[in-house]
Amino acid sequence: MKDIKDYVLIKEGEIPELRTVAMLYRHRKTGAEIFSLVNDDENKVFGVTFRTPPKDSTGIAHILEHSVLCGSRKYPVKEPFVELLKGSLQTFLNAFTYPDKTCYVVASQNLKDFHNLIDVYLDAVFFPRLASSVFQQEGWHFHLDDLKQPLIYRGVVFNEMKGAYSSPDRILMEYSQHSLFPDTPYGLESGGDPRHIPDLTYEAFQTFHRDYYHPSNARFFFYGDDDSNERLKIIDKYLNDFEEKDIHSFVSLQKPFKRPRRSARSFTCGEDQEGLLKGMMTVNWLLTETVPPETNLALHILEFILIGMPASPLRKALIESGLGEDVAGIGLEGELRQMYFSTGLKGIDLKDADKVESLISNTLNGLIDNGINPQTVEAALNSVEFGLRENNSGGYPRGLLLMLRCLTVWLYDQDPFLLLAFEKPLEAVKKRIRSEKLFFESLITRFLLDNPHKTIITLEPDPHFREKEEKEEQRRLKKVRAGMNDMDLKEVLENVRMLKKLQEKPDSAKALATIPSFKLHDLDKENKPIPLDVLQEETNVLYHDLLTNGIAYLDLGFDLHVLPKRYLPYVPLFGRALLEMGTEAQDYVSLIQRIRGKTGGIRSQTITLTKRDGAESVIRLILRGKVILSRVDELLNILSEILLTTLFDDQERFRQIVLEEKAKQEYNMVPLGHRIVDLRLRAHFSEADWVAEQMRGVSYLFFLRELSRAVDDNWPAVLNTLEEVRRLLVNRKGIIVNVTLDHEGWPSVLSLLRKFLDGFPESPIEKQCWQPAEMPRFEGLVIPSLVNYVGKGANIYQIGYRFHGSSLVISHYLRTAWLWNHVRVRGGAYGVSSVFDRFSGGLTFVSYRDPNLQDTLDAYDQTADYLRNIQLSDEELTKGIIGVIGDIDQHRLPDAKGYTSLLRYECGDDDKNRRQMREEVLGTTVSHFKEFGEVLSQFGAGGLVKVLGSESSLKAGVKEHAQRLKITKVL
Repeated sequence: MKDIKDYVLIKEGEIPELRTVAMLYRHRKTGAEIFSLVNDDENKVFGVTFRTPPKDSTGIAHILEHSVLCGSRKYPVKEPFVELLKGSLQTFLNAFTYPDKTCYVVASQNLKDFHNLIDVYLDAVFFPRLASSVFQQEGWHFHLDDLKQPLIYRGVVFNEMKGAYSSPDRILMEYSQHSLFPDTPYGLESGGDPRHIPDLTYEAFQTFHRDYYHPSNARFFFYGDDDSNERLKIIDKYLNDFEEKDIHSFVSLQKPFKRPRRSARSFTCGEDQEGLLKGMMTVNWLLTETVPPETNLALHILEFILIGMPASPLRKALIESGLGEDVAGIGLEGELRQMYFSTGLKGIDLKDADKVESLISNTLNGLIDNGINPQTVEAALNSVEFGLRENNSGGYPRGLLLMLRCLTVWLYDQDPFLLLAFEKPLEAVKKRIRSEKLFFESLITRFLLDNPHKTIITLEPDPHFREKEEKEEQRRLKKVRAGMNDMDLKEVLENVRMLKKLQEKPDSAKALATIPSFKLHDLDKENKPIPLDVLQEETNVLYHDLLTNGIAYLDLGFDLHVLPKRYLPYVPLFGRALLEMGTEAQDYVSLIQRIRGKTGGIRSQTITLTKRDGAESVIRLILRGKVILSRVDELLNILSEILLTTLFDDQERFRQIVLEEKAKQEYNMVPLGHRIVDLRLRAHFSEADWVAEQMRGVSYLFFLRELSRAVDDNWPAVLNTLEEVRRLLVNRKGIIVNVTLDHEGWPSVLSLLRKFLDGFPESPIEKQCWQPAEMPRFEGLVIPSLVNYVGKGANIYQIGYRFHGSSLVISHYLRTAWLWNHVRVRGGAYGVSSVFDRFSGGLTFVSYRDPNLQDTLDAYDQTADYLRNIQLSDEELTKGIIGVIGDIDQHRLPDAKGYTSLLRYECGDDDKNRRQMREEVLGTTVSHFKEFGEVLSQFGAGGLVKVLGSESSLKAGVKEHAQRLKITKVL
């Protein structure tokens, strides 16, 4: 071991598969561990993680996660987190609570910004103010507006978890996990059970921070291209304020069960909607610890074999059984000390629960008796290996995903290198596959069939469950109130007034000045270009010369304007059918095995964009594939086969796809309620958004319900529609191709691409004219939820506004200041958004997991007056501008850059236009805010209102629009 000043270097080594040098240090004085990854990634990541196993379900770790970001010793503003959201160049800024740990993570491409973010977060976690008012705001408190009203609970986390407990998928996952770990912290609700959150005291909250938020209980993580020695200096400033401390945060192992256990619970559902009065169930097994890495990797491959593909044998058996509508369960959970596997079905008749359990057991036994198809093993192995080598983290920083991966062993005092260096364990697993004929079958026997540590969880739908929960909450509150005298009630009322006063009191200029920030001259004046070559051949081909490490990314787009209006909702199903129904040459199982065994995957999605002139739209179905360069011909052959020879005539298979899609839409209504409301609002503003709602929103759900009946009642008509959609779409003149690849591989790919395109039929394009049906302007969408999603919007181009880049700054500021303060901080909602589409003119405000209705709408309506009278300091204005520049310059991986360039090309968002937008953003003044307020003067009276929530809350909570609100039952 090598000494480095105040640190001991425990281990150093290269991780060639990540092109990274890694160093693990221990801080001498405190015992804190630091894992430092150095590479050429400009998107730098820092994280600090504490082991925080809860002792109850009050949500103490979760509430503390929120609260430490509400002011600290060095940064004494109400919410440093929000100030950073307003005015930093961050590419990631968040914190999250797990069942046994709490993580605080920041990322930025700018070194100065990165260091600023780290300093604010370190001061927040080690020296937070943790005032009682913060605990009440973020956790819970009694709320009264006057002495005659009943007591209610308020608090951001309280309402967040009410929303979580309204989601059947979420509670099934929690109950499944809790059932396997009755004797450890994993058997508790780390996020907080709304029934128990009010049991948490301020004193316990403070003690939890004192006990666990200490360097001796911390894991520090760095990743990126910054100086590794500077990293140690930055955190040393904080670590040296502490002495080493013995902290009892170790997570114990769950004692094995001797026999399986069963449990039944209830969940809230709608009363009358067909298909919703069905249950859910999972079968769950506790497996092993997350080490050794060979076993960990083998279990991830086994998960993919069993349920990771539509053709996976266990998933296939569950779906084809007809016992349910979609697979349930989390699959393999690998982020806790002990892994577990959970699978089952949703949308079942509970009388069939035993049949589902038997089906799972019989299917696994069948795999032992008959062996696993070698093509399934090849497909799963290739998919997992491709994912490891590509290291594609989607919209998240790569360093964040690597941090979470290493924490699955590091948090439990194991070597953090173990799961990052994947070549040796991967080769070890491959060797076992080659040498042991029944390798994965033996894992099934060991970890599943012969494992008595198993639970069977059933969830029973109860249309009155929400009402029962509300009545029980009211009963508890009435009991509390009955124990209060007038003096106690006056104290509650005074506390509410004081809390509101603190929330409304602005931070002083001196306090705000402590938050590190940039000056406008620190910002780049030019946009970051994405290389683009356009080949104007018979088919438009876009090419992006980007370093992709030997992977070719191919997007194939089909113009949906050739479809009649009635066909539009079929498009997502058509996209799935191409990949999941088989062709003339092979059935769907063989097709999926081939896709997964030879490529990095193919997926379908839709794009719905308004063009820059606002008059037209771009609506496409996109097939997105990726493959190593040497197998591009295989990817193109597969695409050609599915587009030209897919067989849609398997009625039962298509029914399964429709039921899966319907179940996903139904179960996503609660967790994604804010997106549903936003889509419903925007459907009024542009053709593109109207089409999006037809293919992803409430209208799509209603269509799926009708289609599920039509598949049985009028299959020939459904089949004819699918064939007609293909006939209209697969036309070379309506296709656009988008390729992202480094230049060495481009000539050979272009040659293959030309041959591929020659194989498609070619005919003149005849575009359809769609006339959207009228939708209610004021709409209450009923779901069985304990919280609401409240939206209001308008097309501000229709009331005279013309785009200026300052509108992006204003929208960003509203989201992080005005709306945040009124809807989240004071109102107790979990979140709120302000989104402006600069092409369509649609401006929407939408709240997330919101206990209020009218109060939130009032805040929206007051926005115009707020902007007209705004007093904004130069510093606040600069923050807003910087925040938007950070959004414009967000970090993207190569495939995302290529896809983003495709979207910009399609809607006419060229470099000249984007340069002007950037200049206007940088030139934003306070006068722009005031002028925007004048535009919004018509927003209050002329805006549309859409609310998603329970029927009782809709009828009681919306006063101003109650008579105009059309109630539509969704769930």
